[in-house]
Order: sequence, then C-alpha cells, then structure tokens
Amino acid sequence: MSSFNFKEFQDKLSYHFRPWQRSFQFWVRAAEIYAGYKAFQVRVSFVKDVQKQDAMWERQHELAAEKIYAMCSDLGGFFLKVAQVVGKPDLAPAAWVRRLVTLCDRAPATPYDTVQLVVENELGRSVSEMFETFDRDPLGSASIAQVHRARLRGDKDDVVVKVQHPGVRDLMMTDIRNLQAFALYMQKTDIKFDLFSITKEMEKQIGFEFDFAREADAMERIRHFLYKNNTKSPVLVPRLLPDMVTRKVLLMEYIDGIPILNLGDEIAKRGINPGGKIAATAKQNILKSLTLAYGQMILKSGFFHADPHPGNILICKDYGQVKDLPDNLRLGYARLVLAIADNDPIGAAESYRELGIETLSKCEDEQKEMFKLAQTMFDTKLPPGVVMLQPFSEDSSIKKIAVRAFPEELFSVLRTVHLLRGLSVGLGINYSCAEQWRPIAEEALYLAGRIKGWLFQLIVLNSNSS
Repeated sequence: MSSFNFKEFQDKLSYHFRPWQRSFQFWVRAAEIYAGYKAFQVRVSFVKDVQKQDAMWERQHELAAEKIYAMCSDLGGFFLKVAQVVGKPDLAPAAWVRRLVTLCDRAPATPYDTVQLVVENELGRSVSEMFETFDRDPLGSASIAQVHRARLRGDKDDVVVKVQHPGVRDLMMTDIRNLQAFALYMQKTDIKFDLFSITKEMEKQIGFEFDFAREADAMERIRHFLYKNNTKSPVLVPRLLPDMVTRKVLLMEYIDGIPILNLGDEIAKRGINPGGKIAATAKQNILKSLTLAYGQMILKSGFFHADPHPGNILICKDYGQVKDLPDNLRLGYARLVLAIADNDPIGAAESYRELGIETLSKCEDEQKEMFKLAQTMFDTKLPPGVVMLQPFSEDSSIKKIAVRAFPEELFSVLRTVHLLRGLSVGLGINYSCAEQWRPIAEEALYLAGRIKGWLFQLIVLNSNSS
C-alpha cells in the first residue's frame, strides 16, 4: 500500500487553483487603479489653477505607474505583453513609460535545469552532445520564451537558442480573458473605443506565438520578401537553423547589437555628440530603414512582423507575432495612408468606412476631429498640438468621436505605427510614416487596379519632382 504524498497533492491543488488566484489578483489590483483615477478626477475638478492641476495629474500617474508595474511584474505572463504595448512614449503618461519601460526586458527566467530538459526533449539529444558551449544565464527573458547564447559542436559561429517557458500558455489565456472583460467595461464607461476587438486580436496572435515552427516559417517568408524586394534589405533578418526548430525550441544565428533606445549612449561612447548633426543623421537613417521595411511588408504583401517592440528590433530575435492582412484591409489602409499624406480629411473618412471602422460623433467639427483621430492612430507624426494620445483627456479625439467598431486585424498595423512613433520620440525625431509610405501605397493601389495607369505615372512624376 503506497503512502499518501502530501507535497504532491499540495502541488496539484496549487496548479489547479492557480488561474483562479491570478484572476482574483488581477481584478483586485485593476479595480484599485481604476478607482484611484475616478476618485482623483473628482478631487482635481475642484482645483482651478492649471499648473497645480498638471502637478496633481503627474503625481497621480506616478502612483498608478507603481501599481501597474507591481501588477505586471508579480503576475508576469501576458501582463508583460501589456506593459510592452502601454509603455510607449507616445501612448501613455510619461510616468507610466518611465516605470514600465524597465519591465519589458525583465521577465522572470526559467531555471537552467528546466531549460535543459525542454531543449533535450524537443531536439532528442543531450545539450552536451549538441553544443560546445551553452550559456546558463539567458541573454533575455520575455513573456513566452527566453534566449540563450550557445555554439554548436564543430561550428565557429555562435547561435541563439530560443526556449519556451513551460506551462505559460494556460496562464496567458486566463490573463487575456480577464483583460477582455475589463476592456468591455472600460469601453462602455470611460473610453469610447472598441477595445474588446483589440483584445480578441491579441488573443489570436498570441495563440500563434506558442508554435515556434510556425514562427520559423514566417521568419523565412519575411526574410525572402525583404531580400527579393530590395537590392539591399533595409533590415537584417537572422538566418534559421531549419533542422533545429520545433514547436518549443528554435535556433538562429547570433547577431550582436545594442538596444535601439540605447543608441544615444552608444553614440556618445564613440565620441560623437548625441545632439549633433552626425547623430541626427544616424537616427534618421535607422528610422527610415525600419519604416521602409514595415511599409513594404504591410502595403505590398500584407504579411508583416506584428510584435514590434524595441527588443525585437535590436536583433530580430522574435518573429512569433506575424500578421497576414486581407487584401481588402491592405488596400483600404493604402487609401488611408494616401489621405493622411495628402492632408485629405474627406479621403480619410471614406477610408475609415472602407476599413470597417465605425465611429459616432456629436462634436461640431466632425470632419476635422475625424482626420485628427486618423493622424493620431495611423501616423507617426502627431497632429499639431497633440503631444501624446491621452484617451482620458476631454480634448482627446477619442472622447469626441467614439470608435464603436474596429477590425481586429487592424490592431497589428496600429501597434506597428505606435512602435515607430515611440522609437521616433525616443530618438528625438518627428516624422511622418504616411509620407514615407506614400509611394508604396500608390504602387499597391495601382497593381490592384484601384489607380489608373496614367494617374499612377502622374503621381510618380509629381513625387519625384517634389
């Protein structure tokens, strides 16, 4: 007769109740942050001095930032993804960004012994048999996986080994469903934007991220597209080791580099003035290359890398989130790009309808506010007078024009534009991706028969002469 193993029973019980514990923690913390802002809005309404109001808002954002950071750090998983989305200089209050930006690269690492087991189970051989060296400490750890530097036996070049965290999928799905419920509440009360559709798209995209074999196929497809469409690819895409890819482990070439938001420090180390002309030119060239690559992917093929945070831009080590945009949305977005680049409010409103973005407005100058919303959402150059997107502000276009329906598939495009804007803010450069993407959008519409041949040639001639 076998004896009762209390420790094993305790571990199983803890495992089964873990999703409920996470849900409880999320709702308690989210409610506290939300209630804090609602109570603050009442207090600040009694203060008439504008400078004092600004100081009070800054303090409130700092208090909330600490609570958001603690929640994302303690819960991990999907909330690290949330931190990546929210913690951008153009999207959230500065206090949030300062706190959350440090979280993106600090996901808890899986212990090496567990990593070794996953690698050996997936690849069918021992680590010592396959690798000459394998760093025990990861280069970095994200919400779904972590990466280690290693060198295969008989090879002279280093590789990156990406290993999925065990058991992370179930926890992430619990997190997403909690966030979906919270998004539904927020869009019915404070933010007149179709947040639920965005969370549904996030659920679908993150579901794909757990299959590294699919990620490898996407990585090769993007690599082939960029090298085929350019004499020299605007971005460097690492080569895969196709024989060493499974659903949970992926090997690729190691690319040495620096975090893109640390570019100023690196320039200073080389004896160059970070605020000078040489540094500005370097930053502009980097943004131009990134914007060109994304413009080609989104508008020419509709298949693009859709997890665009600075960590992935650095060494291209995460092609987990890719998006295949349907032709109707790809061409509708191309029309919107032209409207924004041409400063055409009527064209922007027509593009919104074509894309299936449903809006409701009660403001006096609806056309002007609609165009301002389009610029804020889909261009890197913010409209005049707009410093960052603040959905809680009474002057926000989202407050004046409610977004009742937003196609889930467009969220990845929106996120890409906000990445590029966040990078431009971080590098101190204000530019328009719509203007840079204009010729790509025109070509896409011409090839689809949406612009006549003579008109396309006229547009190209005008673009070349300007």
